[in-house]
Amino acid sequence: MSQTALQSIPAAYFGERVTWVHHWTDRLFSFRCTRDPAMRFVAGQFTMIGLMVEGKPLVRAYSMVSPPWEEELEFPSIKVPNGPLTSRLQHIVAGDLVLIGRKPVGTLLVENLLPGRNLWLMCTGTGLAPFMSLIRDPDTYEKFDRVIVAHTVRLVAELAYRNLITEELPRHELLGDLVREKLVYAPAVTREPFPIQGRITERIATGRLYAETGLAPLDPRQDRVMLCGSEAFNADMKALLEGMGFVEGNNSTPASYVLEKAFVTK
Repeated sequence: MSQTALQSIPAAYFGERVTWVHHWTDRLFSFRCTRDPAMRFVAGQFTMIGLMVEGKPLVRAYSMVSPPWEEELEFPSIKVPNGPLTSRLQHIVAGDLVLIGRKPVGTLLVENLLPGRNLWLMCTGTGLAPFMSLIRDPDTYEKFDRVIVAHTVRLVAELAYRNLITEELPRHELLGDLVREKLVYAPAVTREPFPIQGRITERIATGRLYAETGLAPLDPRQDRVMLCGSEAFNADMKALLEGMGFVEGNNSTPASYVLEKAFVTK
């Protein structure tokens, strides 16, 4: 990384070096980069990330997949052929320079929820990212009896991090016991054959979600929900939950569910 490149980075960003890139599908990839010691965040937060383009920062909001204790930062991203940022970002390789915002923010924080029985993490596509951070934070498990990751995608290959959740985390030296005792993984696919199929709104309405997980139906008095997905998913789930009596929380007033509005589409 040249000194000239570092000097051109605006003060609002860290300049970090890409260390690893993995392409899950032709529409989805993940990458890791170095992490400045001054970069502090809470599980569930997002920050602005991007590239320098023609001498100016081109950035979008991305949630951290990595937990707060990891030495590197990891992010998943969609690939949009004509997207101003993703059309460029999808071509990064190890050694490239990326911009990482210095001020992580977000509403998907355990502290924005009231104490409860089960924590449902409901997401579509790359909306899984903040929940990957949360399920690798011991604090998440201390506050709930069960933590359920309900991840819905179009194609089986888009179930990014499936192996990490089902194989690696249960064997993790520090988290393994918590994961085996409390974590429930409920992946679903909408456009290909898979053991669990269909949108989560439909599976909640029919009760299939509870049969699939072996858990009691959602109860606003006891259960807590986090949402992260497309605008349509967030809107549908918000209406469904509020119809059941759930109340939206935020950074000043904890309640029974929270959602993240920042979502990368370009």
